[in-house]
Amino acid sequence: MATKAIRRCELLAEVVNSSPIVSRSLPESRVSSDETRLSAWTAGLEAILDEVNRSAAGFSKDKFIEVFEKVLALNTTTVELPGTVLIAQFTDAALSALDRYTVMVWPRQVQDFEKIMTNEFTGIGIVISKQKGLLTVASLLPDTPAYKSGLDAGDVIEAVDEVETKDMSLVCAVRSITGPAGTKVTLTVRRPGQEQTRNIIITRAKITVPTILGWERSEAGKWLYMIDEADKIGYVRITSFSERTASDLEKVLKRLEAEGMAKGGLILDLRFNSGGLLNSAVEVTDKFIKEGLIVSTRPRFGVWTYASARKEKTHPDYPIVVLINSSSASASEIVAGALADPQHKRAVLVGERTYGKGSVQGITQYPGGGAQLKYTMAYYHLPSGQRVESRDVMEKQGRSDWGVGPNIEIKLRSDELEKMIDVQRDNDVLVKADHDNGAAPLKKHTTEETVATDPQLAVGILVIKSKLIEKAKSEM
Repeated sequence: MATKAIRRCELLAEVVNSSPIVSRSLPESRVSSDETRLSAWTAGLEAILDEVNRSAAGFSKDKFIEVFEKVLALNTTTVELPGTVLIAQFTDAALSALDRYTVMVWPRQVQDFEKIMTNEFTGIGIVISKQKGLLTVASLLPDTPAYKSGLDAGDVIEAVDEVETKDMSLVCAVRSITGPAGTKVTLTVRRPGQEQTRNIIITRAKITVPTILGWERSEAGKWLYMIDEADKIGYVRITSFSERTASDLEKVLKRLEAEGMAKGGLILDLRFNSGGLLNSAVEVTDKFIKEGLIVSTRPRFGVWTYASARKEKTHPDYPIVVLINSSSASASEIVAGALADPQHKRAVLVGERTYGKGSVQGITQYPGGGAQLKYTMAYYHLPSGQRVESRDVMEKQGRSDWGVGPNIEIKLRSDELEKMIDVQRDNDVLVKADHDNGAAPLKKHTTEETVATDPQLAVGILVIKSKLIEKAKSEM
C-alpha cells in the first residue's frame, strides 16, 4: 500500500510540472516554478520508499501512518502541493493496492454515493437524456413534483435557472436540476415541434426511485407485470436492492398471484442490476425458499455469518426463471446463485455469466471530514458452500468461471442487445395523461414485440411453459 501511495505522489508532482493547465489550477504549488524543489521532492520520496522496502516484512499500521506524515512534511519543504490533493491521491493509491471495491468516498462524492445506495435523492423526479444535442425529458417519475408541474416526456429543457443547456453535460444538468428539498428550480422548456418556450418553476422534494418494475407501463402510468396472460407468467425486473425492494416486491407478487400466477410462473429479471444491500437480497430470496441456508459471508479473519430462509410467508412453489447477464453483480449474484443452488433448485438461470464481484463491503463514517471508507470485509458463499469467485482474481489466473453461471446460456449480439434496450426504454416511459403524442411520438410495444426482441426473455418464458406442461402431465 505504501509503495503505491509514494509512487502516486511522485507522478502527481511530475504531472503538475509538465502540464501548464494543471499547474495553473494549483497556483500555490511550487512544482512548476522550481526544478530544485521537484528534485528534492523526488529524492525525498525515494528515501522514504527505501525505508519502506527495508521494513516491508513487519510493516504495521503505525508505521504506515508515520510514512504518511513524512510525505506530508516533505511536501511542505519542497513542492508545496495542496494538502487536500496530496491526501486524496496518497489515500486512493494506497487503497488501490487492496481491491477495486475498497475506496474512500470523499465529501464531494458522498451525496452521489448515498443516492446510489438508497435510491433516494432530492430533485424534481425526471429522467433526462441528450437527444440530437438537446437536453430532453426522457420520462417522468410518478407522484413527483415534475409529474405535477406540467412537464412531459419529450419536452426539451432549453435552460436551467437561466443557464442554457446546449453545451451542458448530463452530469452538470443533473447537478443543476437537483438540490436541497424545498428549494426551487426554473426550467425553460420547449415542446417538440414548437418554437415558443415557457418557464416552469418546480419545488424540489425527496424522490424515491422504484426498484421493482414491470415489462411496460400502462396508459395510466402503472406497471404491467403479467407478460403472458394465457399461461399466467409474471415478469418482475429488479433494478437494485434497496431497503424498500423486498416490501415492494411482496406487493407485486401478491397482486400477480391474485391474478393467477400461482398456477403459472415468474420471470425475475436481474440483468443490469449491479447490486445493493445484502439484507435486501436475503429478504428477496427468502420469499421463494422455505428453509435452509441462503448465503454465508466469510471474512479472512473473524466469525462467519449465515443467513437462512424462514418458512413464514414463503410464496407458492411455481416455476421461476432468473435472467442474468454480465452486469448482474453483488446482491444480484447472491439472489440468482441461492435460488439456483443445488441445495434448493428453486430457479433456472437464463442468460450470461454474472459480473463476478464476490465480496461484501462495509462503510465506516469519518464525521470529522465528512468522508466515508467503503472497504471489503468478507466474501460470500452460496448454500452449497461454493464461493462466488471474483472476476479480478479469476482473470489473473487465466480463468473465466467467475460469478454465477447460467443453467441455459443465451448470449446476445450487440445488435440484439441494442434492440432489447431500445424496446425496454420505450416501454418504461411515463407520460402525462394528456400527452400530445403527435408532437412527441412515443412508442409502446406489445408483449409479442417485447419478447421477440429479447431472446433471453423468450427462452425464459419457454422454460416456464415447458415446466407447466411437465407438471400437467404428472398430474394426469
